[in-house]
Amino acid sequence: MNHGVTFPMFAKVNVKGKEAHPLFSYLTENAPGVMGSKSIKWNFTKFLIDRNGNIVSRFAPKTKPLEMEEDIKNYYEV
Repeated sequence: MNHGVTFPMFAKVNVKGKEAHPLFSYLTENAPGVMGSKSIKWNFTKFLIDRNGNIVSRFAPKTKPLEMEEDIKNYYEV
């Protein structure tokens, strides 16, 4: 039921501003968006992270999951 984890798997977090969760602060600082923007403009900004925790790509909110398929396949065996 909880996959054996002891931490909350789902919780509301802030993604920008002074109260931003450290994960999103790291992602936005290290994977700028269009024109170098370091903020998340809208829900559904997506980040592709490799198995070692490195940021591979950042995708716009309007990017559909199927449009990311080739990028994902380049980093993971499917």
